[in-house]
Amino acid sequence: MKILGCRLDAIDADEATRRILAFAQGASSAHVVTLGTEMVVHAQADSNFRRIVNGSALSLCDTAGLLAVARARGAALKERVTGVELIEHVCAGAASTGIPIFLLGGAPGVASAAAAVLQGRYPLLLVAGSRDGYFNDANSDSVARDIRASGARIVFAGLGFPHQEEWLAAYLPQTGCGAGIGVGGSLDVVSGNVRRAPALLRRGHLEWLYRLIKEPRRWRRQLALPRFVLLVARDGIRSRFTNNGDATS
Repeated sequence: MKILGCRLDAIDADEATRRILAFAQGASSAHVVTLGTEMVVHAQADSNFRRIVNGSALSLCDTAGLLAVARARGAALKERVTGVELIEHVCAGAASTGIPIFLLGGAPGVASAAAAVLQGRYPLLLVAGSRDGYFNDANSDSVARDIRASGARIVFAGLGFPHQEEWLAAYLPQTGCGAGIGVGGSLDVVSGNVRRAPALLRRGHLEWLYRLIKEPRRWRRQLALPRFVLLVARDGIRSRFTNNGDATS
């Protein structure tokens, strides 16, 4: 389905993982987007970003707002597919199938710390390499070459949106990876650098509120949620008028 012009694949984490592991073993470079409401709002003014989302191999439901709209439109989705949970699912599958991964992003030390945590949880996991996200465009070719040289087949890019989506769209083929996944700030969570909301709040779809309380400077970003609601409502009204016009013509 499309929500405000952005494609959303209404599949759960298990199915997403199955497809990602298949991508990793294939010859193509499959870009996987973990789509959130803030990203959809951003795409309204950035046609290139919207093109990247719609051209991805998978566009997964990462936030409660998208989940609510998807369900209202008939999607049989029980839960979101968040970046943190996707990392866990994919790494479990990669460990059992011998697929090497690469962690890219975060401040210095974050990706390597996340790698250590994941290897502790999944002893058979092959971490081909890791590096921080503090590099500029002039170094992107070098970063992509390093990932290729590592032999990784899956790269998790935690560079923040829209940079991670733009970077993967431009450089994923150069990395030699079969799959590249944008995971936002998930490496900070996996590494323990940032604490995730308690499970009760996550089940109640209030993780955004927890993060806002913990990081009040994020308030400007949270304004995307009410804007998303207004845009969806406007889109629904427009669709009803259009359908009524078609019915009476």
